[in-house]
Amino acid sequence: MKLFLRIAVCVWLSFFLSGGGAFGQSTPTLDASFPNVSFPQFVQQIEAKTDYYFYYDASQLDSLQVTLQATGLSLRAILDQVFRDTEFTYAIDDQRRVYVTKGQAIITQLAPNLFDARSQADTTEAIAYASPTSDLQEQLLATAESKLFEIGIKRVRITPGNSVLSGYVRDANTGEPVIGAALFIEKPYIGTTTDALGYYSLTLPRGRHTLRIKSVGMRESRRQIVLYSTGTLDIELLESVVALKEVSVKAGVDDNVAGNQMGQVKLNIKTLKQVPTVFGETDLLRTILTLPGVKTVGESSVGLNVRGGSTDQNLISFNDAVVYNPSHLFGFFSAFNPDLIKDVELYKSTIPARFGGRLSSVLEINSRDGNKKKFVASGGVGLITGRFTLEGPIIKDKTSFLLGGRSTYSNWVLKRLDNASFNNGSASFYDVNLHLSHEINQKNSIYATGYLSSDQFRLVGDTLYTYQNQLASLKWKHTFNDKLYSVFTASHSNYEYAIGSQATPTAAFDLAFGINQSNVKADFTYFLHPNHTLEFGASTLRYRLTPGSFTPKGSESLVVPDILEAEQAQESAIYLEDRFEVSTRLSITAGIRFSLFHYLGPRTVNTYLPGFPVETIYAEGSQRYERGDVIKRYGGPEYRLSARYTLRDNTSLKVSYNTMRQYIHLLSNTMIVSPTDIWKLSDNNIKPQQGDQLAVGLYKNLRNNKIELSVEGYYKNIQNFLDFKGGDSLILNPRVETAVINTVGKAYGVELMLKKLTGKLNGWVSYTYSRSLLRATDLAASDVPNQGAWYPSNYDKPHDFTMISNYRFSHRFSFSLNFTYSTGRPYTPPIGKYVIEGSTRIYYAERNQYRIPDYVRTDISMNIEGNHKIRKLAHSSWTLAVYNLLGRRNPSSVYFQTNNGLINGYKLSIFGQPIPTVTYNFRF
Repeated sequence: MKLFLRIAVCVWLSFFLSGGGAFGQSTPTLDASFPNVSFPQFVQQIEAKTDYYFYYDASQLDSLQVTLQATGLSLRAILDQVFRDTEFTYAIDDQRRVYVTKGQAIITQLAPNLFDARSQADTTEAIAYASPTSDLQEQLLATAESKLFEIGIKRVRITPGNSVLSGYVRDANTGEPVIGAALFIEKPYIGTTTDALGYYSLTLPRGRHTLRIKSVGMRESRRQIVLYSTGTLDIELLESVVALKEVSVKAGVDDNVAGNQMGQVKLNIKTLKQVPTVFGETDLLRTILTLPGVKTVGESSVGLNVRGGSTDQNLISFNDAVVYNPSHLFGFFSAFNPDLIKDVELYKSTIPARFGGRLSSVLEINSRDGNKKKFVASGGVGLITGRFTLEGPIIKDKTSFLLGGRSTYSNWVLKRLDNASFNNGSASFYDVNLHLSHEINQKNSIYATGYLSSDQFRLVGDTLYTYQNQLASLKWKHTFNDKLYSVFTASHSNYEYAIGSQATPTAAFDLAFGINQSNVKADFTYFLHPNHTLEFGASTLRYRLTPGSFTPKGSESLVVPDILEAEQAQESAIYLEDRFEVSTRLSITAGIRFSLFHYLGPRTVNTYLPGFPVETIYAEGSQRYERGDVIKRYGGPEYRLSARYTLRDNTSLKVSYNTMRQYIHLLSNTMIVSPTDIWKLSDNNIKPQQGDQLAVGLYKNLRNNKIELSVEGYYKNIQNFLDFKGGDSLILNPRVETAVINTVGKAYGVELMLKKLTGKLNGWVSYTYSRSLLRATDLAASDVPNQGAWYPSNYDKPHDFTMISNYRFSHRFSFSLNFTYSTGRPYTPPIGKYVIEGSTRIYYAERNQYRIPDYVRTDISMNIEGNHKIRKLAHSSWTLAVYNLLGRRNPSSVYFQTNNGLINGYKLSIFGQPIPTVTYNFRF
């Protein structure tokens, strides 16, 4: 092995340095005077007079002064005099490159008779021993780190100024893009990160540089480059075997301090898989719920309430296709197969201008591209779910596919329940993902994604509930030049649910709802200047809603059909954003987005007496609009501004301000995301939601960036938020605008987070104090909550504390412990009864003035990896977990029922005992 490495090094040197050099190569004669000049000045004069170029470490030679009068001396003779009685030496190769080193000379030619010392058999044996792919990759990447890459059109003399270095960063084992990798030089500090497709562009001074590359879960690497002019450099990284748990890394100073973004968290799949969840399967959304400022109202819900916002105020996208219902199986599972996910990014403060349409947050989920090198299969089997993923190259190193499926076999759990009503029930789901990636050439790549999920369950009686998501997206990335590239995206999202019953043939029915949207957008990134990066683009999307249909099921059904008229709308936007590095301490990101919404015909809209509340008693009539008519138009600017000021190398202060508009509403009188929730477009009676948020934060890294500390405070105003009226129906209501209350809201809070990024013990601790309050705006309307005073929203939970901890005993064994505490959510209890005209009515307290008991839960898990041998058929692991270790009966909700004139209250607990799980994962 040692012989092989020596041979490889020598062969590389022979090609790279092209022999010659110090062994008798002739050099030109010079006439020059050097009166006590610095070594860089000496080099500058030599390079100006000859076609030689010097390579040296400036920090080693900055104190060397040259005093010399040269008349007819060769370059070699001049250098001999310059370095006489010093520790420095030099070497010259056949391509007129001069290497100056300290203490040890560079050999630019192979030694004579090198191969005579060993037999051919020894050489063959050494090469055969080094044949495993991983060893070769190690050697190739080590060579890449030592090699000098010449970028651009080579010139005898490098002219001053800047040029652009661009390219892709990919995983050496799979060929997949590495997202969010940091690339930088240190003197002067200039850096950037790769985008969602692994692309980077970096404007650097022309000349010699050491380019460093860092990424979460990947081995840190570097490249030695000489930048002559604009050019490309693709980089491959190896996966790190060290148990690092970073969220993001940037040039030795983490994005926690150095980045402009506030309220932004990026998690990779390795981190997600270490958080214990119910039923043992990695759950993306439940991990997101452990972050500060992110809550949910119930244990069986994955609906996100971000900084006092409702669940519909979050834009959830999967490969740029919008997801309307992100849950499976009553909310116990998220809709995303963990084996396909690469990373997830949450924006809750500084929302980039390219995003719009929601008030509270953006959750961007990216899948992997699939292995471009070889075929790989993986999967897992748990107590109630199973999953399988297959990936590999269609055309090696150019085209790949990623196919994954997941399903459940949960009916056996229902059979074991004590409640006889559920014993005959059933519940199941499945989802299927397909992702294709194709690199046409260096400047063009295409990505296609398809997703289908379906749920159905029947618990009590014969009523069958079904709902499904269908997503598709197509991306084309085109690089115009090294400073400008674009991503064109077309996507389609469809969500629909149905409720059916045929227990009584004459009353059998189907109830259905559906929403779909088609979206086209173009996003451009232009590296205008090393200190200015522009992002701009445009988008348009088309909504079509089927608000509800109630139809007979079967020939014997006597149900009268009731079908609400469909809704259509067009939402378009343009945006521009500039990231401006004012100085090394101050960075500003400023953007503007202008959105325009058209509510379209054909549609018959209800009209009400002007100046009166929107209620049935004030109905005036209706007005008919035909296809293509614009019924109502809304729009306006949305401003995005953020700034970061570095107080010290490890401390920064950030501030951000956002304004947002949302033209679609979720109408629900339940506390959790339900399959029967109704989406409603803004129209002439329901205005768009608007919000603005101001946030300030202090960020500090400790112990050489191993620990991140952040404190963020925020204040948010919300207009035109819809709350519901008690007792009114939202399903199949032709005047649904009369069943809601228009309110304004305010939310404020403080979020603290402490993260330990590396080492055997890692994880994070977060605490959030937050309030979310609403107030009705039309005091003349009926059923105004709390007589127009402020009241807590349904998801107001002031205190929230979470601890996520992981301890890795070795590369094979790790242990995780979670602890969660939160204030109980508000509810409205009945406090009395009264009689009107012989009828008994229930008198309720003011809205949301009481709270259910606080929520406390502890989870543990143990992950056991198989051995780490390179050559084995399959790599496997076991996950043993206990959800709700202490068996606490946390109330998910409180409800009331009247029996024989008595009002009885009940607490509903979803998991009232420990839930042990075992999951087997495999990969081959």
